[in-house]
Amino acid sequence: MPRRERRAQLMESALEVFVAQGYHAAAMDDIAERAGVSKPVLYQHFPGKLDLYLALLDRSCDTIIDNTRHALASTHDNKQRVAATMDVFFEYVSSETGAFRLVFESDLTNEPAVREHVDRVTTECAAMIAHVIHDDTGLPDDASRLLAVSLVGMAQVSARFWLAEHGDIPRPDAAALVAGLAWRGIRGYPLTDDH
Repeated sequence: MPRRERRAQLMESALEVFVAQGYHAAAMDDIAERAGVSKPVLYQHFPGKLDLYLALLDRSCDTIIDNTRHALASTHDNKQRVAATMDVFFEYVSSETGAFRLVFESDLTNEPAVREHVDRVTTECAAMIAHVIHDDTGLPDDASRLLAVSLVGMAQVSARFWLAEHGDIPRPDAAALVAGLAWRGIRGYPLTDDH
């Protein structure tokens, strides 16, 4: 198998093991077995368990950051931007892969490298949202950033709560409900009523 394909296979197997067992309980033996390879093959691609975890975390963080970027760029209508961005978080946590657990529920957040990756989601998503808020409202950068972090926090926490509750609210409806709340709060800030 070509190196790139093998690496992707190993990462998929590792994701399944880490999501099911958490970092501390997962063993490289389990990951190699899940991938159907020997441990030496696994170590040819990843020198250690933390390296493998960080590679998965990078990919997971990139996914939500990129999807947030696309949601913000998808329209100039801020109400639709809020809805699209909230939907990104709800879609992310509802993915069958469970990759969100690496970002939002990691059992390794005391590890500085992991904490840095996890914080990157909030920091980069909030920076993109703050840019839109600043441009559309004229609020100072600090105020725009605070509002943006608040919106990201609302999206993360509400999406995880929705998933954990296994309620009767379908994902699109749950995302729309939270987006409605966020929009009612943020829409008071634009310079004009057109935004």
